[in-house]
Amino acid sequence: MIVELLIMNGYGQFVWPAFFLTALSLSCLFIETKVALKKQEKMFSIEFKNLSNKKIKLVKSKIITKEALSVN
Repeated sequence: MIVELLIMNGYGQFVWPAFFLTALSLSCLFIETKVALKKQEKMFSIEFKNLSNKKIKLVKSKIITKEALSVN
């Protein structure tokens, strides 16, 4: 019964290599996408950290300016 499943009436020699090639291609694509995502996440994290520091400085300067203007 298992041999019949593998042979598939003579078409097994075409079906199984196609199946494994497809699985291999999808696996490679998944790994490549995962690596690219990690790279983009790392770049975003670095950029966001720099952006946060700049934004904090900007907010602090606005607060100081607002306080200076409200005193007058």
